[in-house]
Order: sequence, then structure tokens, then C-alpha cells
Amino acid sequence: MADETAPESSLASTRLRIRREASGAAEWFRSNWRESRRFRWGGYLLGALLTIYAVIWLAILRTLPSADSLLTYQPPLPTMVRGVNGEIVYSYARERRVQLRFVDFPKPVINAFLSAEDKTFWSHGGIDYTGIAGAVVDYVTKIGSGNRARGGSTITQQVAKNILIGDEYSLGRKFKEMVLAGRIESVLNKQQILELYLNEIPLGRQSFGVEAAALAYFGKDVDQLSLSEAAFLAILPKAPERYGRAKYAEAAIERRNWVLEQMADNGWATPEQVAEAKAQPLGIIARRVESYDPSNGYFVEEVRRRLAEKYGETADKGPNSVYSGGLWVRTSLDPQMQKATEEALRAALLRYHGGRGWVGPIDKLDVTPDKWLGPLVAANHTIHYQDWRIGVVTQRDGPRATIGFTDGSTAPLVGLPQTIKAGDVTAASPVGNAWTVRAVPEVSGGMLFQDASTGRVLAMQGGFDAGLGSFNRATQAQRQPGSTIKPFVYGTGLDYGMTPATMVPDQAFCVYQGAALGQKCFRNFDMRGAGGIHTMRWGLEQSRNLMTVHIANDTGMDRVVKTIDRVGIGKYEPYLSFALGAGETTVAQMVNAYAALANNGVQFNQSMIDYVQDRNGKVIWRADERRCEKCNMAEWDGSAMPRFAPRGREVMDPRTAYQVVHMLEGVVTRGTATVLSDLGLPLFGKTGTSSGPTNVWFMGGNQDIVGGVYLGFDQPRSLGGYAQGGTMAAPIFKQVVQATKPRWSRLPFTAPRDIHMVKVDRVTGKQVFGGTAINEGKSAIIWEAFKAEAELREASREDKLKEQRDALVAAVRRVRKASEPQGAEAAPKEEPPVKPAGDPVGLY
Repeated sequence: MADETAPESSLASTRLRIRREASGAAEWFRSNWRESRRFRWGGYLLGALLTIYAVIWLAILRTLPSADSLLTYQPPLPTMVRGVNGEIVYSYARERRVQLRFVDFPKPVINAFLSAEDKTFWSHGGIDYTGIAGAVVDYVTKIGSGNRARGGSTITQQVAKNILIGDEYSLGRKFKEMVLAGRIESVLNKQQILELYLNEIPLGRQSFGVEAAALAYFGKDVDQLSLSEAAFLAILPKAPERYGRAKYAEAAIERRNWVLEQMADNGWATPEQVAEAKAQPLGIIARRVESYDPSNGYFVEEVRRRLAEKYGETADKGPNSVYSGGLWVRTSLDPQMQKATEEALRAALLRYHGGRGWVGPIDKLDVTPDKWLGPLVAANHTIHYQDWRIGVVTQRDGPRATIGFTDGSTAPLVGLPQTIKAGDVTAASPVGNAWTVRAVPEVSGGMLFQDASTGRVLAMQGGFDAGLGSFNRATQAQRQPGSTIKPFVYGTGLDYGMTPATMVPDQAFCVYQGAALGQKCFRNFDMRGAGGIHTMRWGLEQSRNLMTVHIANDTGMDRVVKTIDRVGIGKYEPYLSFALGAGETTVAQMVNAYAALANNGVQFNQSMIDYVQDRNGKVIWRADERRCEKCNMAEWDGSAMPRFAPRGREVMDPRTAYQVVHMLEGVVTRGTATVLSDLGLPLFGKTGTSSGPTNVWFMGGNQDIVGGVYLGFDQPRSLGGYAQGGTMAAPIFKQVVQATKPRWSRLPFTAPRDIHMVKVDRVTGKQVFGGTAINEGKSAIIWEAFKAEAELREASREDKLKEQRDALVAAVRRVRKASEPQGAEAAPKEEPPVKPAGDPVGLY
């Protein structure tokens, strides 16, 4: 029992000793508090310090960010866009930022900033107490003056301010800087701190970091800066918006020269170098505009829109946002083809506009003579055509007017339309000492080219100029495609038993639509109600509406609209009017549908972005998601070479697609698009003109590249009775091909398996056994593409005719033999061949 109670006894003894000692300590404290004034004051001071610390912790230190976050700090960076050749074609940036490593900054640049901002940087622990004391005195003396005291911050403190806590003007912020500076110095080495500073310091002109500022002020990289230019950049942290303006040039030179003298005093430049640098002018260039080709505007805006949908625009949407994620985006943009596309569409719009003159303002602003610049800048209208500029009429007084531009300049405006007035935004071009009004065409349109075998968009133009508005008529405008939809009607007919030689009536066709709508009668574009019976090929080449309606009706409109939907044009109800293009679709959708024709029925998802890399180069998205299994084997296992799975999906019978393309080649050689025939290239295509006519179209290409274009008013109205796709839209396509002709293959279209080429009479569609077939111009005999089973059907018919012929011959022989004298010997005679009656059999 004694052993069991011993631990309890020991524990009780320990507790008793603790209470006794605590009681003694408390008695000692009370005794000293009563008897010693010094002890009491010490207690008061300690309590005050603890209270102050608690207040500071609650108000400031508790909310301070961690300095450790700088180890993984990701600065906001613009997204860079590359074209198909890998060259940078654009950047999405609201701030100019270029990140460099510490070793990339030249020593003169580093020393200039240290001389201007923190000459003891390499030796202090994050805080310059002498500078802080001076800043406090300056702050006290300027209280109530409205002037801002000098900072007194070290470079480490400025890193804390720029990256972690912001630029609030208060003693609290300065205290936070000091605390964080000490923490930063314990986390990062001096080179890491200086690298952050030189990359993040705001230097005016929307530039953050020295490299961005060097490009903005001098159009140079940092390694190309002279000593005087480096010293100028070093003065900007104090007052970037002041020293960067021409009217403060003298103050900037004075401050720059002071920095140069400091560099000499610190031993970082010789007196001779300083004297030479002082003699240099500032050399600041005008505000630098990025030198990206403006013809890429619609393309890169569409890319930006798609990136924003996926990753967001700003940092709060995620680490890979468009304007701060530092993405690298590889696109399919072909700069040469894009330039040609822009020029061709613009030329057509101006050609149609002709001498119509000024048709109204681009925009209307609420302006006064002294307050027009802000609204004009906010409107963000630009134009990149010849020497045109966008401005706003600031005032008009009878025959005189003034125009203002976004750089704040004004000039007399001449060539005034009668209706132009103050507040109208218009295009203008220089003439002498004034500017004259220019008319932006009211008609517009969209154009797009893509690689048929991959779906990659090569070029895109969505209007006259992307600077006038972001609405992209190549991807966003819903328009009636007119006759460009007919190849898919004909293709459906081919799928269900017809051939290119099938005879189809070009005759009146009416349908009863019910009591409310009555009877609907279709007609051809040229108003002729009937034109006999012709081959399917002829109907497509000549774009005959009545033949198309007959084919759609005989095949079944439910089948036709399924084909149209399957190739991605749109979802329509099974009404015959949709067979003539009465539905709505976009240029982009039509081009991808025609790409399926060119690619023997296989269609790819239309894409503009090949892949996206994050700021570290990791691919985070790609259009081609196929994986190559076993491509990275350490050793070959002896099996067949690994290959990627095929891409794309089959949306049409390959043979049907080829037959349609083969007929559409005839549209170019002898149909409604003969304007393209002198290019000397194997091209297929289809013109289109919607009712009104409100839109004119052309779609076509070769087996590698397919494109399409439409022209029309944004608010649909008639283009004029003379407007047709063959005379207005096809020449636009032709201009692009001429400008990029080396890109267009001269190889003929490749037929898929089970397609047989047969010589036929072009007009009747009947098979021809002699003569030479030429698929050009008005040749009487051409090669026609038939599916193998169609030929088999015709072969069986030939066999039946042969059997009938043989039976007839045998019957004739029997009659002759019966009429000969019995037993008479007659010399054997050679029977003449019996020619089958009738013309050669037609193939249907």
C-alpha cells in the first residue's frame, strides 16, 4: 500500500512547493511595488510598451503580408501572341512590363538607380535610419501644406511598397515598409531584391520596370542605353509623369545631371564619362506605339475573346488571365495571307462605296470646345488606312470647322459635308495645312481562310478596320448564305441515288403552304420560270434555283437539313426555302463546311489557337489533344512505329464530297465564277446572292486552303439589282489568291476510293465512248465522277442489252436456217455484226 500512495504523496508535495514559491513571488512583487518608486515606473513603462505593441500588432502587424510570398511572387505580365511562323504578332497589355533577370541589367543602369535611390543598398539591412529621420522631419514640416514629404525609403522598402502594401501616403504605411524591409532582407539576397525592384518600379508611360521604360522613352533595350539615358530613367521613380513630359525638360536635365554627379562621387563613372553624358540632350522619343501590324486586328481580337472566355481577363480570375498571366499563345495566323485578306476586302468595300461620299459619323460624342479630348480618347476609335486618322469635330461655324485628335492637337477641317456637325467622329486625312473629311464605307463584310486538312484559321477580316469596332463579321454576323448552301443540297441528292449526270427539271415548282400562306412558287435568280431538263452538274454550275428545289423535294428536305446541320452550317426546319439559303449562318461556319468538301468529307474543329503556354513555358492547353502512345519508349519493342490517331470526323461520304467538288470546279471553269478561271489553279467554288439582293457571297478554294467572303450592310438592305456573288464577291477571293499565289498548290483534287471517272456528254450526261474529255471551258466531252455502284448498275444494263442482242442474232440465224433448202450444201458465210439499236446509254 505504501508504494501505491507514494506517487500521490510526491505530487501533493510538489503542488505545495509551487504554491509556496508563487506566494513568495507575489509577496515580493507587492512589496517592491509599494516601497520602490523606480520599480513602479518600470512596471508602468513595461505595461505601456506592451499596450503599444498590442495596438500596433492589432492595427498593423497582424495584417502585414508575408515576406516569404516574394519567393514565389508572380508579377502581372502581358500575354504574347505568336503567328504561324513563331514571330510575335501582338500582345495583350494594359501596362508595359518586361521581366529580366538580374544578370541582364547592365551595371551602369544598376549604378544609376543606386546613386539616385539608395547608394548604401549593398551595406544596409533594409532600413536607412538617417534617411528615415530626415523623412520624418520633412513630413512634420509639411503637415497642412498639401505637399508630399520626401520618402527616405531604401530600395528594399520600395519593393515592400510596390509589391506588398501599396502606395498609401501615411506614417502607418512607412512603418509597415520598415518592418517588411527587415523581413525581406532575411528572406531574399540583395540581387533578388534589386531584380524585383528594377522589374517592378513604375516609371511612367504605363511602364513598369526598367526594360519597359527603356522601350517606352527611348525605343531601346536596356543593354543599348547610353549613360545619360540610364541616368534619366533613374530619376523617374521620384516623379515619372513630370520628368517624362517635354515641358519639364529643364528640370529633368537638372535631376539627371545630379544623378550623374552622384555616380562619379560613388566611383561608378569617371569624370570624363559624366561630362560627356551631361552634354547629351534627353533624347526622349514621342509616346511609343507598339509596332504590331494593324491588319491582324480582327484575328487577335477574336483570339483575345476566346482566351478571356477560358482564363478571364484580370488576375482576380486566375493565374493565367489575359492581361496579367504572362501567357504565350501560338496561333495559326498567316501574316502574309492576313495582309492580303485585309487589302482585298477593303478594296472591295471602297469600290462598292465609289463616289457616294460621306454617309454619316462613325460615332457621336457630347463635346464642348474645351472638353472633347477625354470623350474622344474614351471612345477608342482608330483607323489604319493610308494617312487617315480618326478625330472629332470640335466646332463648326458655317463653312469652317475644327477637328481634334487623340493626341490633343487640333486642325482646320475642310471638305465639309452639309450634315456634319460638332461632336461627329469622322475619318480625315491631311491636305496642305488642314485636314479633309474621308468617308468610311457604310457597306461591310467578312472574310476568312482556313487550312482544309487541319481546321486552322489562316486569316480573318471582319470589316473595314478593327479600330472602328470589335464586331467581327467573319465570326459574329448572321447572314443568309444564298446559293452557297446549294452544294450540300446536291450532296444529299448524291447520297440518295442521284449522280452528277442525273437529269433534273429546271421548271416551275410550287407548293401549297396552307390557307394562311397560300401557294409558294419558286423561281430562278434570272426570273425565268422554266428552262427544260438538264444535268445536275449544269444546275450547280449555273446555280439554278428551280433545279435545286426539285432535288431537295425529291430527296427530302428532312435529309437535306440533316446534312446542313452535320457540316455545321446551322439547324433549320425542313422547309424548301432553306435549300436556297434562306437560313442564317456565319462566314466561319460556311468556310468550315466547304473545308469538309475539300477534305473528302472529313471535317476538323475550326481553331485559331494551336497551343497556350504559361509564363514558365508549360503547355496548359492545345488544340490537338491526341496522345502518341509508346512514342517515348526507352527501347524499341519491335512493333510497328507508333502513330497518332487520325483527327477529324467524317461528316459526308468521301465520294459524295468529291463529286460535289468536281462539279464545283465547273462553277469556276464555265459557271458563275469564271472570273477565277484565268488563275490557272485547280480551284472549286460557289457564288451566292441572297434575296434583295442583301448579301453577295463566294466560297471556295483548293484541297489545301478554303476561304469565303460576303458583302452586305450591317442593317440588311438591297445592294442594288446588279449585285451578284460572281461579280462582287468572287473578285475579292481572286485578289487574295493572286497576292498569295505561291501558297496555292497546283496539284489536282485527289479522288477517294470507289470513284470512277467516266467520259460523258456535258449537256446530256450520257456516256461517250470516243473523243477526248477536257474539263475546261465549254468542252462537249468531260470527265464525270461516278460512284462505283452507279457504274455497276449501268454495267448490268449493258449486260441485259447484250443478252437481248445475242438473242436477236440467234433468232435471225434460226429463221435463215429454216428458210434454206434441206440438204443443200452452202458455203459458210460470215455473219455481219449486229449494231445495238439506239444511242449510247446515259448514266444517271
